[in-house]
Amino acid sequence: MLRSLLFKKLEQKEQDMINHYKYLHQYPEPSFNEAKTSQYIESFYNDKDVVIHKRIGGNYGLIVEIEGSLPGRTIALRADFDALNISEDTGLSFSSKHDGWMHACGHDAHTAYLMVLAESLIELKDHLPGKVVIIHQHAEELAPGGAIDMLNSGYLNDVDEIYGIHLFPDYTPDVISYRKGPTMGGRSLFHLKVIGKGGHGSSPHLANDAIMAASTFVTNVQTVVSRRLNPFDMGVVTISSFNGLGSLNVIQESVELAGDVRYMESRIGHQIHDEIVQLIEGLEETLNIKCEFNYELDCIPLINHYKQTDYLVDILATSQGDYFESLKEHEQLTSSEDFASYLEKIPGTFFFIGCKPYGVDEAFYNHSPKFIVNEDALLTASKALGEVVLNRLSIE
Repeated sequence: MLRSLLFKKLEQKEQDMINHYKYLHQYPEPSFNEAKTSQYIESFYNDKDVVIHKRIGGNYGLIVEIEGSLPGRTIALRADFDALNISEDTGLSFSSKHDGWMHACGHDAHTAYLMVLAESLIELKDHLPGKVVIIHQHAEELAPGGAIDMLNSGYLNDVDEIYGIHLFPDYTPDVISYRKGPTMGGRSLFHLKVIGKGGHGSSPHLANDAIMAASTFVTNVQTVVSRRLNPFDMGVVTISSFNGLGSLNVIQESVELAGDVRYMESRIGHQIHDEIVQLIEGLEETLNIKCEFNYELDCIPLINHYKQTDYLVDILATSQGDYFESLKEHEQLTSSEDFASYLEKIPGTFFFIGCKPYGVDEAFYNHSPKFIVNEDALLTASKALGEVVLNRLSIE
């Protein structure tokens, strides 16, 4: 049985996965600048019987094609490999060697298990139906995101279905979770410059205080969610930066703000934009200031396809109690993921593997400087994705 052969290979190569993970963890690279990570991945495939497409979109993503010997579908599997601007504080023996940068979201582990899964599928290609397309994606963390490069390359045009995994420390590695339909939030980013009239702190009547106007905006923008959205619609507006530094006796002429907007449906993101614009126009009129406003779509909401998620659940349900213990439905997540762009074009689903260390009640979450991956999650992830791809390659 092909599944048994694949699982045996993955079990034999588990230490390889862990070794790749530890190496990648030590050498994190920023989004759109992952040159050495990309070279590491490419060198792994260079002596293998595959087609490699590199420098996708002029950036550092790679697409690897594994052609089976029998008729079947084309199924894509994706993992990301960029890191975050975070100083690591885990105490791991293989901590980041790049100051100020860390694999704090599990992308190193994603890449490690997909590399070894791909290698195992290559070794079984004589028995494999269809084609497996391995997507090693750059720049998931930074807009506009590497998924767009991959889709624009044309190499995914014939893909029938796509699947991906994220490691989250909600659970230990014996738990796999999924969700149908709207699953992860969309995100937009905005920058606002408030321009008033500078002056002396002793004479506010001769100035026009940009800090006061900007503070009014910070307070009022929260009414967009509390008073303008339908209570059944999810929206979050966060002011993440407020730059109003100056001398103690000076009224600042300008202040710059930045913010983050989250939502589960694109229409809500557009509504929040329109409401913020109205707020800004009202401030300009009321307080006699000027504003420069930029609102940028970063990531669309991730919406899992119902049919492919049902396939996933049916496939994994037969293995529950084998290499994992529990299959759960996951709650909606307000965090964002550019896998959403693939799902906008290709049927598929994005699901989750627990990576919480054993013996911990509450693990440090993704993007924490103390985030740690339970290494057992790599084998669980490779088996789950492996059995999904084997099942979905065969033509019904």
